[in-house]
Amino acid sequence: MKSKTKIEKQAQRKNNEDLVETIRAAKKTGSKFWMQVASILSAPRRQKVAVNLNDIDKITKEGDSMVVPGKVLSQGDVSKKIAVVAFAFSDKTKEKLLKTKSQAITIMEEIKKNPGAEGIRILTNTGK
Repeated sequence: MKSKTKIEKQAQRKNNEDLVETIRAAKKTGSKFWMQVASILSAPRRQKVAVNLNDIDKITKEGDSMVVPGKVLSQGDVSKKIAVVAFAFSDKTKEKLLKTKSQAITIMEEIKKNPGAEGIRILTNTGK
């Protein structure tokens, strides 16, 4: 895992204010989970995480909460009620999640609501 200093240096190079604010909030919690999210978000753009709904649906169970440190894309559907926490969602993704009564929550909202990161898992491109 990256050090707080390295994460901060990488965050300073970012132009998206929402992204920088999210990275700093995740880093400030002191939680290892949120530090890992901040580490992924501060990485170079070419390592950006983008996950489709069908990938999320394959690895989740009813009632799960998943953090996607990147963007959730709308390919596929969700067949169960879950909570998806991500930095960004495509418009169609939010519509599809709301149809199944699932939640689409930003990382910043989740940090404020759950600073200890209880009951959530990180999902990256590889599903790890």
